[in-house]
Amino acid sequence: MLGCVLMASGLGRRFGADKLMANFDGSPLISRAIEATDGLFDKRVLLTRSAAAAEYARARGVQVHLHALPRRSDAMRLGLAEMAEMDGCLFCPCDQPLLTRQTVAALAAAFARQPETIWRPAAEGQPGAPVVFPRWAFAELAAVQQGGGSAVAAAHPDKVRLLEVDAWELFDVDTPADLSAALEQFKRG
Repeated sequence: MLGCVLMASGLGRRFGADKLMANFDGSPLISRAIEATDGLFDKRVLLTRSAAAAEYARARGVQVHLHALPRRSDAMRLGLAEMAEMDGCLFCPCDQPLLTRQTVAALAAAFARQPETIWRPAAEGQPGAPVVFPRWAFAELAAVQQGGGSAVAAAHPDKVRLLEVDAWELFDVDTPADLSAALEQFKRG
C-alpha cells in the first residue's frame, strides 16, 4: 500500500502571499499537485498552514491536516503519522506546477516493482522531488531534525533509484517571477 503526503506547509515568505492559492492558468497553484496525485494512492493527505488551501483540498476530497508547526521536519513527522499503515509514501511538494501525473504514476509503479527502494525523479542525473520512501525509511525520516528527506536518501545511496524527467517538472515556485516562468513554460506545452 502506497500513501501520498502533499507537502504545503511553507511560509511563502519569498512569494509574499499564500502561493498555494496563487492563480496558475485559472486555478490555484495547489490544484496541480492535487490533480497529479489523484486516484494513484491508497491514502492521501495534505499538510498545510493555509486555511484557504485546506478548504480547497477538502472540497476536492483530500484529507487535510492543518497545522502551525515551525519546521519542515515537523510536517514530515505529521505526514508519517498519517501513513503508519502504508508500505511506502510519496512526499510531494505542492509548488511544482509542471510535475506531471505521468511522472507521479511512474514513481508509484516503480515502487510497486521494487518496494524496498527510494525513488526520485531526476533531470540530467540531478535528483529532485517528489520522493517515494519505503516503510524501512520511516523511522529515519521521523528522526530528521532539519530539512527534509534528502538526508535520509543521501545516507542510503545504494537504495536510491532515479527516474529521468524533464527539468521543468522539478521546477518549484518560490517567487511571483517563478510562477510567471512556470506558467510561460506550461503554455508552451
